[in-house]
Amino acid sequence: NVSSSSLFLLLLLLLPNMTKEFSFQSSQIYAFEGELAKQQTSCALLIATIDSMARTLFCLLNIVAKLCFFFYHAIARNTGFTIDLIRRDSPNSPFYDPKNTLTPERSRRHAHLGLNGDHFIIKAPSFNVRIPQSHIFPDNGQYVMKLGLGSPPVDIYALADTGSDLFWTQCLPCDSCYQQKNPKYDPRASATYKDIQCQSQQCHLLDTVFCSAPPAIPNLCNYTYGYASASLTQGFLATEKITLTSNTGQPVSIPNIVFGCGHNNTGGFNENEMGLIGLGKGPISFISQMGSAFGARRFSQCLVPFHTDPSISSKMSFGVGSEVKGPGVVSTPMVHLQDPTYYFATLYGISIGDKYLPFNSSGTVSKGNMFLDSGTPPTIVPTDFYNRLESEVRSQVKLTPIDDPQLRPQLCYGNDIQAQGPILTAHFDRNADLKLTQKSIFIEAKPGIFCFAMVPTNSSGSIYGNFVRTDYLIGFDTDKNVISFKQTDCTKQ
Repeated sequence: NVSSSSLFLLLLLLLPNMTKEFSFQSSQIYAFEGELAKQQTSCALLIATIDSMARTLFCLLNIVAKLCFFFYHAIARNTGFTIDLIRRDSPNSPFYDPKNTLTPERSRRHAHLGLNGDHFIIKAPSFNVRIPQSHIFPDNGQYVMKLGLGSPPVDIYALADTGSDLFWTQCLPCDSCYQQKNPKYDPRASATYKDIQCQSQQCHLLDTVFCSAPPAIPNLCNYTYGYASASLTQGFLATEKITLTSNTGQPVSIPNIVFGCGHNNTGGFNENEMGLIGLGKGPISFISQMGSAFGARRFSQCLVPFHTDPSISSKMSFGVGSEVKGPGVVSTPMVHLQDPTYYFATLYGISIGDKYLPFNSSGTVSKGNMFLDSGTPPTIVPTDFYNRLESEVRSQVKLTPIDDPQLRPQLCYGNDIQAQGPILTAHFDRNADLKLTQKSIFIEAKPGIFCFAMVPTNSSGSIYGNFVRTDYLIGFDTDKNVISFKQTDCTKQ
């Protein structure tokens, strides 16, 4: 038996070694725990780094997507675009009816109406001219523009009009509206429609506005836009998103365009017309509003001749890229008169062959004596000027005029005039001389009968009409105040 004292002594001898071993093992455990902590920290840092990189990559991809979206729309806007102007008798028009389309006979009847100023709706409340200036006569065969209005977009086919500023369409509810074939625009169905308040600057882009009063919704911007024919549109000014389709098929959207939501529209409108698109140069016009979106307040038109196949569209370009340039371009200043809407230029005279005839017998002219309107087919000049032009045509054309009671007092000839008629040259300011071909100055009004495409007026104002503007690419640049012309085959644009 070992005594307790001996055991105690043995423990004293072994204790230092046991302490060392325990200390060694403890240090190993601590070292392992420390290494484990380091690895955990490293793993956490790695995970955080990977997460951060993933988030960063996601953010970068999002930024790239947004930049692509931004640059796409910036390019679409700042480079401008081109659309088709659709003739009402074209198969591309929603009003096209193969049973009621323009036969040669109906087309000639339209030409006869176009040569008679009494058949037009005058559209010049402040332009002192009692002569035709309108797109809105139902049998005119004029041009319509297609656009989408609202969100989701509703197709609107409205007449393109360089002689007015307001873009408007018929809206529901319609208190007193003319009959319309296509559904009327319903602002309640659009997510982007917004009424304009009477106190806002946008409300006063138009002169003829007033504030709503009870029982109507107060402080809304009411408008009245009248025409000299007693036709008018009344309603509310509002903003809306519009969508246009370029000739490449790519849609182009523009937000917050001010337009007239017409709830009371009366006068000489017809069921095929959903409104008008004002392309004048006033502050509320389509051109002025789109200027910032497409890089410039400019547009150009290339109108096909009157008897062209209806399936061939005229072209209209907007913004940057719509410049008229290249060989053969001539330009004349855009003259600013009291009314800001109209595109005035200065015509000094017209040559028939080599014979120059001044606009006024005195030889002096007023600046801005000619108004370019996309809605008036004939060229309309003062009676004195017309009489001298007609007399010179008669003296140079070695053909017998045709006296048709239905066409009086127009100067008309048979088919041979197309080959034997003289060349006319319009002389605008800054040596902008425009040669006019037979197909633009003698229009077939009846089978085999071609009439002089000019009309006299006793007013002091004159209009350079659509007939003589065909097969010319014409640019209207309101930033540079210039109108440019380039002789072009518009059927190939």
